[in-house]
Amino acid sequence: MRSRLFCSALALTAGLIASPAMAQSASESPSAATKVLASSGSGFNVSAVESLIERGDAAVAAGNLAQAKKDYDNARTASKQLLAFYRDLSGAFRGLDARIPREMDTKGREALVLLAQTNLRLAALFRRQGQPEIAVPVLVEVVRLMTPAKPEGQKAYQSLIELGFVETPYRGASALE
Repeated sequence: MRSRLFCSALALTAGLIASPAMAQSASESPSAATKVLASSGSGFNVSAVESLIERGDAAVAAGNLAQAKKDYDNARTASKQLLAFYRDLSGAFRGLDARIPREMDTKGREALVLLAQTNLRLAALFRRQGQPEIAVPVLVEVVRLMTPAKPEGQKAYQSLIELGFVETPYRGASALE
């Protein structure tokens, strides 16, 4: 028990001594090694979500639909988390520094498009597996997120027509005239 406390205290002390040096070196020259989450293909960013989508696409092409669903679900979850974090940061800095909300809004739009693309792929997967009732909420989410004016929203609404969930075709702005 005593040795465990001693080891914990020693580790804590070493961490406190090393952390100012690490913080100082990180603030002087932020290298790519310290920006782990910004690396492409891994980490927690838009390119990591794109990588998950590509893995899902490869799994579909290989006929491994269970793996594809897993990859698409992971991409969907990551997209939603990124979108929420970017929105939170944008709101926190709004009115303080316009550059940060602009960057977060741009990143948020990228995450939103990836979420829509992931949802469309997931819906297609559910349709392929003969589960159209599971595809409906995913497609409705795409229409809600992207609006029917965007290509992803139009594609999702067209899929809802094909499934028989809705009947009225969307004709764009000409339908209002």
